[in-house]
Amino acid sequence: MKKGLLAILLLFGIGIGAQAQKFAYVDTQYILDNIPEYKMSQNQLDDLSKKWQTEIEDKIGEIDRLFKAYQTDAVLLPEDIKKQREDEIFQKEKSLRELKKQRFGKDGDLFKKRQELIKPLQDNIFNAIKTMADQRGYAIIFDRSGSLSILYANERYDKSDEILEDLGYSPGSSSSPKENSTRKR
Repeated sequence: MKKGLLAILLLFGIGIGAQAQKFAYVDTQYILDNIPEYKMSQNQLDDLSKKWQTEIEDKIGEIDRLFKAYQTDAVLLPEDIKKQREDEIFQKEKSLRELKKQRFGKDGDLFKKRQELIKPLQDNIFNAIKTMADQRGYAIIFDRSGSLSILYANERYDKSDEILEDLGYSPGSSSSPKENSTRKR
């Protein structure tokens, strides 16, 4: 009997504690889209990516030309020259693979540049969210833009515009018209 009463009181206490928790959500992609530095950083990354892709395509073209020339001349070439040209093509292909990895690999130049340009903005957003949560007593703040599935979200709990204001930006100033029309507080 005492254990049953204790269990009921414990469940009642947990239920009251859970009701006292405050929740909110933000859309970090919306926040980033409204920060001009993010758009400038994205443009920089796009430009670098295009430049490096062109560099890679040039190398591919060079390898293709060498290979076609080799195929055309292979019948007439002595074995030692054939081997030399095959080795040259192989080395160029190896160099190309290394260049691709260096530019676009897991820890490549593009990844490092993205970390350099975007991570400080993301850190600022995280710190603003943390500060808001601490100051306003939110237990949990969800990110609506990530892989977290929120089936329904009442707009009054969306704190994205408040985070933008805390960061010193005007909400809706540089987002797409569609997003502006759906963001009314």
